[in-house]
Amino acid sequence: MAEACELDRPHVKLDESYFGPRRVKGKPGRGAGSKTIVFGICKRHVKVYTEIVEDCSKHTILAAIRGKVDLRSVILTDGFKSYDGLADMGYKKHFRCDHVRGEFSSRSTRGNYINDIEGFCGYAKTRMARFREVHPHTFLLHLKECESRFNHKISASTISCSSSAETTRAASHDP
Repeated sequence: MAEACELDRPHVKLDESYFGPRRVKGKPGRGAGSKTIVFGICKRHVKVYTEIVEDCSKHTILAAIRGKVDLRSVILTDGFKSYDGLADMGYKKHFRCDHVRGEFSSRSTRGNYINDIEGFCGYAKTRMARFREVHPHTFLLHLKECESRFNHKISASTISCSSSAETTRAASHDP
């Protein structure tokens, strides 16, 4: 019964990603060079919202979440320490995938993975790589275009399939 109630709640996946050059010599890891930090929220497996953030501190991440995610939602994140304050904000259901231990889906909770938002970040990085260098002043526009394309990809393919089916059906009934 508890699992049925949990399925009624919207699952929201959160993740941060770094956009920029592949490797900048000097600073390894999260603080690497001149990378742009993008925080993403994925709701109901298909709708993505992104925001450029200054850093990945707890205060910044929690401020980006506040007001955009319903308190009754089931929150799914990776093991990053900045998500520690979600329970203090009122989010009662928070599950983690600990990538450090090689865990990409929690075995204890069915459906606990963040592949949707990580998939969007991969899609956006691949799409922006076509433009070679994206100017910092236009990065947000490119990011929001990727967000819009990702959010509407399912309905666009459905529309094109249904319109081609109607054309085929109409052509077969012509005398």
